[in-house]
Amino acid sequence: MLPTQPYMVNMGPQHPSTHGVLRLRLVLDGETVLDAEPVLGYLHSSKEKLQEEHTYLQTIPITDRMDYLSAMNNNLGCALAIEKLAGIQVPERATYIRVIMSELQRIASHCFAQGTLLQDMGAWGTPLMYFLYEREQILDIFEMVCGARLTYNYIRPGGVSQDLPPEFFPLVRKFLAEFPAQLDDYERYLKDNEILRARTVGIGVFPRELAINASATGPTLRASGVPWDIRKADPYCCYDRLEFEVPVGQRGDCYDRFMMRLYEMRESLSIIHQALELLPPGEWKAPVPLVIRPQPGDAYAHIESPRGELGYYLVSDGGASPWRFHVRAPCFINLTALRDLLVGHKVADVVVIVGSIDIVMGEVDR
Repeated sequence: MLPTQPYMVNMGPQHPSTHGVLRLRLVLDGETVLDAEPVLGYLHSSKEKLQEEHTYLQTIPITDRMDYLSAMNNNLGCALAIEKLAGIQVPERATYIRVIMSELQRIASHCFAQGTLLQDMGAWGTPLMYFLYEREQILDIFEMVCGARLTYNYIRPGGVSQDLPPEFFPLVRKFLAEFPAQLDDYERYLKDNEILRARTVGIGVFPRELAINASATGPTLRASGVPWDIRKADPYCCYDRLEFEVPVGQRGDCYDRFMMRLYEMRESLSIIHQALELLPPGEWKAPVPLVIRPQPGDAYAHIESPRGELGYYLVSDGGASPWRFHVRAPCFINLTALRDLLVGHKVADVVVIVGSIDIVMGEVDR
């Protein structure tokens, strides 16, 4: 038998499994991946540079457009960095509102990740529609609170743009009462599903040491057995007053990354329950000038976004705009070890591995 000849194939830059405009340059031997190189930049929008031309308040709407599946979390990380830089104190009520909205956003983001990953595996449209139905309920809640369904500009320096309306509470409690049963169904149908396990168990293993050395974070890291969560390791807002677990996996494969998000949604429900019970009355926003001029200096604030550690580093020269605005994007860093996860697998596995990392290219190509 004649030896096969390696050849190069471009997957993307429009392949649906990449959740954005990512190109993978694959070197194949038949269907087996010999080498892989992610090619970035197709969605580059220079957001970091743009932020240096805006006032501090004007930077918030642009953060919505980075990870557009978790815009609330992006707003929060940026607001915390600005508050740290400018010495702004946030009212207690706003702190709890931020946590409630961030955890609702985490559930919505994970629902989208789970549904699209199953779709990438060839599960047709049924699981995706079920997960999108749950996500739509959260988007309805967000629309009630701030008038938007995708890019919110809700969490701002000093607090939030407006208080929670009275209709918010019965709608959220209804969701909290109904969603656990839905999660039970998803886990019962999917956890031991033979097709899901055949496509994910042992596929795209991210060894613990490699995950740590690659600076991976979020469900991608925790699936490899590392219990690292910014909400526990360096608490912000009121997370140090709330009780929740940090789920971890064992193998670090696609299956563990999938299950991490199911488990994390349960913990988010618990956090929202507690935050609602502890939500104090009072002001929802501190008085903040329209043009913030922090003293010269720098500040870094980070949060646990649905995809991992999202950090904002700001440098002030005393002016109305940041002198330097830099983002530690978890999607970009989680993507750096992609070659190690792909080599040795089949082309069909590439789709599943990329989907299991849950990459949003708007954050990678910022």
